Amino acid sequence: MRAEGHIDLRVDDPQQLLDMLDPFPFRERRLDDDVDEYICERAGEFAPQTALTIAIHMPAPAADSELGRGVGGIITRHFERQEARRTTELAQLFALGRKMLLIGIVVLALCLLVGQSLVSLFPQSRMAEVVMEGLIILGWVANWRPMEIFLFEWWPLVQERRLYRRLAHAKVEVIAAARH
Repeated sequence: MRAEGHIDLRVDDPQQLLDMLDPFPFRERRLDDDVDEYICERAGEFAPQTALTIAIHMPAPAADSELGRGVGGIITRHFERQEARRTTELAQLFALGRKMLLIGIVVLALCLLVGQSLVSLFPQSRMAEVVMEGLIILGWVANWRPMEIFLFEWWPLVQERRLYRRLAHAKVEVIAAARH
């Protein structure tokens, strides 16, 4: 049996869950940033294989309102959009990395070519060797950013995308509660 993680939110009005500056009708609106952050932090406390349930506790009149009944879909769509956004950001990051890597390789090749040419033209010159070493360093530094992207920078986006995917598939329950 798969473990289940519960994330509980208590509100007096379902509007409290939504970004008040978002101009779209409520079905298309984003969650408030603080609500998103809270849900993500709580979801991150559970093991990745744990099924998630988001329980929204609110007074019965609010739960029976049109917005109260639609809050489950709003939450699901919000996290689906967040997952899609991370997928797009990841694709853009890799495209940027490929462009930077191409530039870095060209810069490295030019630095090696110029450095070797200087040493060949001035075989007894210590200055030519120093310049060649400097050009080699410059060539490798030109590859620093693409290597940073391909080795490290993509991983947090993948983790965020996985979290948002889990949250998009989370069961959302609206629980009508007595006034608190």
